[in-house]
Amino acid sequence: MVASQQRITHFTTTFYFSSTSNIEYLPCGFMYNLYDIIVTRAIPMKKIKLSPEQTIKNYGKSLGFDLVGITSAKPFLRDEKAGIERIRSGMMDGIPWYTEERVRKANNPNILLHDAKSIISVAISYMTNKSRNSAPDLSGKVARYAWGDDYHDLIKNRLKKFVQKLPSIMGKPVNTRIFVDDGPMNDRAAAERAGLGWFGKNTNILTPTHGSWVILGQIITNLELKHDQPLEKNCGNCVRCIDACPTNAIVSPFVIDNTRCISFLTIELREAIPIDLRPLIGDWVFGCDICQDVCPVNRDIQYSLEPAFQQRHDFGAPALIPLLELTDDEFKIRFRNSPIKRAKLIGLQRNVCVALGNIGDKFAVPALTK
Repeated sequence: MVASQQRITHFTTTFYFSSTSNIEYLPCGFMYNLYDIIVTRAIPMKKIKLSPEQTIKNYGKSLGFDLVGITSAKPFLRDEKAGIERIRSGMMDGIPWYTEERVRKANNPNILLHDAKSIISVAISYMTNKSRNSAPDLSGKVARYAWGDDYHDLIKNRLKKFVQKLPSIMGKPVNTRIFVDDGPMNDRAAAERAGLGWFGKNTNILTPTHGSWVILGQIITNLELKHDQPLEKNCGNCVRCIDACPTNAIVSPFVIDNTRCISFLTIELREAIPIDLRPLIGDWVFGCDICQDVCPVNRDIQYSLEPAFQQRHDFGAPALIPLLELTDDEFKIRFRNSPIKRAKLIGLQRNVCVALGNIGDKFAVPALTK
């Protein structure tokens, strides 16, 4: 932009920058009053070169990740100790694959990638601006992350694109390994140390911009990158999540008794739900959001723009009796590419029976006695 004594009658001037040119022009001038700016000349300015770390973060966000942070690949010693203590105390009973060996792997990135130096931690929000759909009286509740498509393939595919770009960003070969939450990697510990958020007392990661409504992913790499700092935030004296949990699964701040958590009971548990816990589950048929719904951090947040997380069918509040009538084939079709399929048909129908019993409507009796 080159101008001589050009009068612009606006409060602000728009500056245009080209990502392909080597020279940028920053207009300067003299303000004669609040309404007049006279541009007198243009000053050439060299293009600002981004650091590798910022280039990596920008690319991650261009792929649709809402947050990208970087931390070291040092062991997560605090989290390893806590995980082993939970196993030994019986709080992880019912999940046979969650072993002490897995905990050690999850908290030692160098076991997962022998030359690990850094971890790129990402988060994507699944909180859409849609409220639970209106439904008939005999309806249940589903955790929000399961309203749309299964996030595993979505995030894995984007992480694969991410790592494919790293060699061109860095100008050299790069070793990587990617993880979502189905692999042996402590995603929450990595996210905390990378500055994405802090641990809530319900053990979820709370981010300043998107609350706890995020799915996490990681790239372990042999790149030596500048690391971000953890956030200096915490939940203070707030215990709303602890008080709100109907099954008292949050036994103390940052400690969850998995055997009492509604998410475990309605998804991972392959047996009958204990009789004493059934009335406390309410009408949840897949997962639970109670500790997130009451969290003050989740009040004023940015919504997800990801189409894959938009609500499918009536997944927000499904009619219950029709679910009891599903066959295996119908279940597979209805919940194809949905997290709900993880519960399997027999588990979902078990949950529906518990929810209908808690609702207590006599209209459901014929369906329950079939």
